[in-house]
Amino acid sequence: MIDLAALTSLQAVATHGSVVGAADALGFTPSAVSQQVKRLEKQTGVPLLERVGRGVMLTQHGRHLVDAGARLLSDLEEIESGLHHQADAVAGHLRVAAFSTAMRGLVAPVVRRLRDAHPDLTLTLAEREPWDTIDLVASGQTDLGVVHSWGDVPLAIPDHLATTSVARDVADVIVHREHPLAARSRVTPHDLVDEDWIATPEGTICRQWLTRMYDGTGRLPRIAHQSMEFDSHLALVRAGLGIALVPRLGRQPIGDELVAVLAEDPVPTREIVALHRRSMAKSPAVTAVLGALTGA
Repeated sequence: MIDLAALTSLQAVATHGSVVGAADALGFTPSAVSQQVKRLEKQTGVPLLERVGRGVMLTQHGRHLVDAGARLLSDLEEIESGLHHQADAVAGHLRVAAFSTAMRGLVAPVVRRLRDAHPDLTLTLAEREPWDTIDLVASGQTDLGVVHSWGDVPLAIPDHLATTSVARDVADVIVHREHPLAARSRVTPHDLVDEDWIATPEGTICRQWLTRMYDGTGRLPRIAHQSMEFDSHLALVRAGLGIALVPRLGRQPIGDELVAVLAEDPVPTREIVALHRRSMAKSPAVTAVLGALTGA
C-alpha cells in the first residue's frame, strides 16, 4: 500500500524542485523528506528520484506517480469534504496562506472569532507572496490562500482552484506633510513623473502595478528605494526620502507627519481573492473561513 504521507512529500519535491525546498514547505527536515521518499521507493519497487549535480529530479516513474497520485489525493480530499458536509461539522485543520497586509488587516482579525465559533477547527497561518500562495494551494500544501490582483495586472490561477472575491482595497499616495503634493486632494500619474518612489522590488505585483500606472505618461516611475514591507515605506517617506503607494488594508496609522493623497486615472485598486481546491468545495470548514473573510 502506498504511503499517502510519503506521496505528499514526493509531490512537494516535484513542486519545489529539491528536497530542501519540499522540507521547508512541509515543515519537515530534509532528512525526514528523504526517508519518506525512500520508503515510497521501497513500497513501489522503482526509483523515484535521481541525482542531477547537487540536486535531484523525478524519474519517469516518479513523475507518473506524482501525476496519478495528485488525482488520488484530490479524490480523497473530496470524499473527506463530503463527509464533513454530511455531518455539518466545521472541524479539522486548515492551512491558510496570505500576503502580509491581508494577514494583518483581514485574516488576523477573524481568526479569534472563528476559533470561538468553531472550537473543533484549527488554523495554521503562513505569510506568503501571492504567486507562492497559488502554487502552494494548487499543489495541496496549503488548503486556503488569500491573494491580491491589481487592476489589469494578470494573476494566473489554475483551473482546479476555485476563487472567491472577499474584498476590494485602494492604495493612496503617501507623502510627507511638507511635500508640495500634501496640499492636493488628489493626484494623477502625470503629477508624479518627477517624484522619487519608495517601492517594492522588481517582479512583485505591487511594483508591476506602479509601473502600469505610468502608462500614457511616456515615463517610468523613478525608484529611489526598495523595500518589501509597507511599514518600511512609511518610515522612509517620514524621513523625507520619497513618496510611496501604500494600500489601506493592514496599513498602520500614518501619524501627523504623513499625508495620504487620493490617486486617480487610474485609481489604484486591488481585488482580494480567497482560493481553494475545488475538491474542498463541500468542506464546511472552508465555507466558514470564506464567510468570515467576506464578512470582515
